[in-house]
Amino acid sequence: MPLSETKIGLIPQPTADGSCTFYSSQFGEHFHSQEGAQQEAVQKFVEPCRLTQLAKTHSQINLLDVCYGLGYNTAAALTAIWHVNPVCHVTLFALESDLQVPQQAIAYGLLQPYPVPVQQLLNRLAEEKQLETDYFSAQLAIGDARQTLRQVIPPAWQADAIFLDPFSPPKCPQLWTVEFLQALGDRLSPHGYLSTYCSAAAVRHALQLAGLQIATLPDPQPPHPRRRPVGTLASHHPPSLPPFPAWEQEHLNTKAAIPYRDPSGCSSPAEIHHRRQAEQVLSNAEPTSRWKKRWLNPAF
Repeated sequence: MPLSETKIGLIPQPTADGSCTFYSSQFGEHFHSQEGAQQEAVQKFVEPCRLTQLAKTHSQINLLDVCYGLGYNTAAALTAIWHVNPVCHVTLFALESDLQVPQQAIAYGLLQPYPVPVQQLLNRLAEEKQLETDYFSAQLAIGDARQTLRQVIPPAWQADAIFLDPFSPPKCPQLWTVEFLQALGDRLSPHGYLSTYCSAAAVRHALQLAGLQIATLPDPQPPHPRRRPVGTLASHHPPSLPPFPAWEQEHLNTKAAIPYRDPSGCSSPAEIHHRRQAEQVLSNAEPTSRWKKRWLNPAF
């Protein structure tokens, strides 16, 4: 039976596609988009990383799931990969700060829409935290991702896909810093992709400073400066996606693009915010308000 709400404060909350998410009282945010939790896993992580195409030609795929949470991103990835290549071996490193989150997702049956073999594997992973089968090698590392990334993953190991899914930069800046994104880039294979729902200018600029090339995730709606982009794709090579519209490119030249920094790798969120704010004050970059006035003018 699920743990009581009063113990950990996690109860399923429906999203628009019928799947459920949790709300984090610690961060003041839901774990997923209200437009659809399981839809988000496919559209913002699995599809941008080209996992179906990769599975057609590869017998081994490496995944790094940063902020594993309820397990939807990994579940969607395994489902997509094994649908086209049932004997593809998947190696997974999943980083998560709170083991109760994936365990509660299982207790509430939130992974039931996925194939039974995927459910069974992720059920075991949440309980055992390490798993080895014929086609699946996985480790669920619990703790601060800044440390577990270095402690758990072998130095030479590289991911074909990285799912970057922390809470938003204002709430969890420590996992959006130049240093952490550089560490992720070092773990990304030369032909791999890092995908995230986040389109903040500070994060996109940090990805560039980390040596990665970036693009906007495909959006089914026409792009417009009044609509926030749906996410970001990064890689060591130019992503095969359309270039940034002019307003997105210019946003990367404003003070909003001053990145989060964490040189020690152990700064508190407050320290990271303070460091960024001080850098913004001293920066000669264009004020974000001027950029907004130029692109968000009602006459545009």
